[in-house]
Amino acid sequence: MTPQLPDVQASSPDVTVGLNRVGVTGVEKLVEVAREGKRPYVLMAEFEVFVDLPSWRKGADMSRNMEVVDETLESAVSQTNYRVEDICGNAAERLLEKHDYTEQAEVRMEAEFVTREQTPESDLPTQSTADVIASATATEDGTREEIGATVTGMTVCPCSQGMSAARAREKLRDQGVDDRTIEEFLEEVPQPGHSQRGHATLTVEDEGDPGVDLVELIEIARDSMSARIYNLAKRPDEDHMTYQSHLNAKFVEDCVRAMAEGVVSEFPDLSDEAVVRMEQSNDESIHQHNAHAERVADVASLRSEVDDD
Repeated sequence: MTPQLPDVQASSPDVTVGLNRVGVTGVEKLVEVAREGKRPYVLMAEFEVFVDLPSWRKGADMSRNMEVVDETLESAVSQTNYRVEDICGNAAERLLEKHDYTEQAEVRMEAEFVTREQTPESDLPTQSTADVIASATATEDGTREEIGATVTGMTVCPCSQGMSAARAREKLRDQGVDDRTIEEFLEEVPQPGHSQRGHATLTVEDEGDPGVDLVELIEIARDSMSARIYNLAKRPDEDHMTYQSHLNAKFVEDCVRAMAEGVVSEFPDLSDEAVVRMEQSNDESIHQHNAHAERVADVASLRSEVDDD
């Protein structure tokens, strides 16, 4: 007869301090996101799953919880899902039901998202990638879901470009070129500035489903920088990206503001209480440091600020 083992996990800890998040990370699952009349998106996703632990309980019973986590995620990803954030929401709610000692369950997901597009000048087929971010937090009061992505583009420094333009203006004047012609030339031929590879992160969180389209969020983030970049680029495409980025020079702060404007413009039906997270990080080319800017705000505040401009 097998002896009955004591439930050590449910015993009282030596130090009765509760923990906010206990769980597992690095759980990989294949996820299908359905689309009306089209083939589904297929993502190789990595999940993080957490519950809170009360002060009177020693442990969350990781081995048993992993069975619950796996069962919960398998059930969530096997359903027909049209939004990746709903996968997280369904899983978080199931976890809350299965843990009688927890008051909060959190599920986070990251995955690489690939879409097809054409190069800007050579019109060749290529692909673009984004790192999808989705999460959900379930409590007795309801479930909050978050959806968004991190994308890569390029920026050009307006300050550096302004110094180049001043030098060009001075040289042209020395050659006898009149001011009107100089300004017309500089308008059509933007001067060089040092460039950076930029990383834009944009997410929206709200009670229940945020009601925003992931692809549209990705487009807003990509358009927030000086220019888009492409996995494939022939010489005409390289010229296009170089010209467009210098024509649209932006500070790291400007990219965050562009995301705010894009969200307000593209999602008029978002609730005022929805929370938008916008981050821009630039890998500097002529400095040993990098540049970073961010803003987290509810939609009501962003609408008010954008409308004031």
